[in-house]
Amino acid sequence: MSDATISLIILAVIVVLFVWNRFPVEVVAIGTALTLYFTGVLDLSQALAGFGDPAVILIACLFVVSEGLDASGVTAWVGQELVDKAGDSTRRLLLLTMLLSALLTAIIGLNGSVAALLPMAVIVAIRRGEPPSQLLMPLAFAGSAGGMLLLTGSPVNVVISEAADEAGVGTFGFAEFALAGIPLVAGTVLVVMLLGRRLLPQRAGGAQAPDLSGHAATLVEHYSLDNVFHLRVQPGSAIVGTDRDNWDSLDAYPGLNVITVLDAETHHFVFDGVVGEGDRLTIIGPPDVVGTYAVDFGLEVEAVRDAAAVSDRLLNRESGAAEVVVPPRSRFEGETLRPGHVLNGLVVLAVERQGKDRGSTNTELQAGDVLLVEGDWSSLDEITLDRDLLIVDAPEMVRRQAVPMGARSLEAVVVLGAMVVLLATGIAPAVIATMLAAGAMIVLRVVSVQQAYRGISWTTVLLVAGLIPLSTAITDSGAAQKIADLLVDAVGDAGPTVLLVALFIVTVTFGQLISNTATALVMIPIAVSAAGQLDISARPVLMSVCVAASASFLTPVATPANMMVMGPGGYRFGDYWKLGLPMIVVFFAVSVGLVPLIWQF
Repeated sequence: MSDATISLIILAVIVVLFVWNRFPVEVVAIGTALTLYFTGVLDLSQALAGFGDPAVILIACLFVVSEGLDASGVTAWVGQELVDKAGDSTRRLLLLTMLLSALLTAIIGLNGSVAALLPMAVIVAIRRGEPPSQLLMPLAFAGSAGGMLLLTGSPVNVVISEAADEAGVGTFGFAEFALAGIPLVAGTVLVVMLLGRRLLPQRAGGAQAPDLSGHAATLVEHYSLDNVFHLRVQPGSAIVGTDRDNWDSLDAYPGLNVITVLDAETHHFVFDGVVGEGDRLTIIGPPDVVGTYAVDFGLEVEAVRDAAAVSDRLLNRESGAAEVVVPPRSRFEGETLRPGHVLNGLVVLAVERQGKDRGSTNTELQAGDVLLVEGDWSSLDEITLDRDLLIVDAPEMVRRQAVPMGARSLEAVVVLGAMVVLLATGIAPAVIATMLAAGAMIVLRVVSVQQAYRGISWTTVLLVAGLIPLSTAITDSGAAQKIADLLVDAVGDAGPTVLLVALFIVTVTFGQLISNTATALVMIPIAVSAAGQLDISARPVLMSVCVAASASFLTPVATPANMMVMGPGGYRFGDYWKLGLPMIVVFFAVSVGLVPLIWQF
């Protein structure tokens, strides 16, 4: 059996495995490379070449950049701006959401943009009384179109540009994709605005991400932190010399709780020792009662914070707050504390048991007690690793939603801008530009190394790395030539435009069943061989395949983004083709009609 035949059999098998969806796509992709090696179609270096391919490195680095933008609150800020600009108009919200998805995808890729915008879109839809199903599929589809705006928009663009260079027709420029991408985005928006409401289901989604954008206000209301007073201990005050851990003086003043004591000399929060002159007490309670207490005990009211001010103080760029629960068998069971104590580097603001605030009294902790703690974000992140405390809402999730343009956001924007400049000007190769950007995100501490690892979609990376050898095998074994011969024979004398039609049909068919990146890697050698046989430039043929590979709209398994919106949007398998078919028509018009006018045969 020839290598070409073996390659085509392997191709058929992996398509079946992708459609069957019984095994993880990463396993199928890696298994493909191994099978090509064991069958002797490729040698060891060829079978493993995908893991060192520049396209794979570039894609991984883009995920790190995306993680930096999300972790620093840049995407949260963009989402808030979207809501503000949309006002009360549902159609304007739909339009702006689609445009934002397209633009964000162009910079950080489809998976990153949809993942970043999905919680915001669901929350906005619910607030407006609209079913999320009317917003989420357009979000994903506009992102697929936006992936054609810039080189960074999709892994498909990267591998297509690299293939064009290998075919001898030169890489595609950073923004050259926009010549096809802008009409695609415009067509997508037009189709959704005209037909979306009729073709999309009116259906509520399943499990949805929590809305943490107003988390600070929720905490303020729940723990009655809407009246917070800073009282300075004056010389001769009756509480000077009293125990900082005992507030019997509050017994006659109902509703008052001391939550922190700031030492006058060290300017640190303390809970032991005795009260000294100049110490600052932070007290919550009714304003009139606080005023009476201050007069009676010689305290100066230094500052008064209302609910809005407290909300800003609780969650800001430097510090935040979190609720933690004491689980059974925790080492903290039996420990005595009260508001103002420090726990794992965090200040305890409140203690609750069975839903009731324990106030300023000392509490011997039991399983099920809830603590409200405050501190810097790094300390809050560390507490999530402590098995003796269960976090209610992960600080990282809270920070991303509730702290727009948070810490290191300026650095993230500068890194993004520098990367775009390098890519647009061609000063450095694309893979070098993205590696520099990803490295800068880590060096500038926008993300940690661990966050960078978590931010990479290893499924995508392994998928591309595993299937690049298949593309090599199809080319080197002559399988691509055989398929190209069949296409050229079928086209006959009809010309290159009919070839584009045939390639579009095959590519789109594959693209609904397997990932668009895998589809592109399979179709690239076929397209290049067919172009060579017709003696035409491979440039328009490859760009046409790039557009066709992005037209993944008919099934939820076509792209990860389609899958992401399925649950929150309450979509069923058969919902996608209804809006997807008009989208395919738009992409067909650009792939077959517009591309040859821009990139000449």
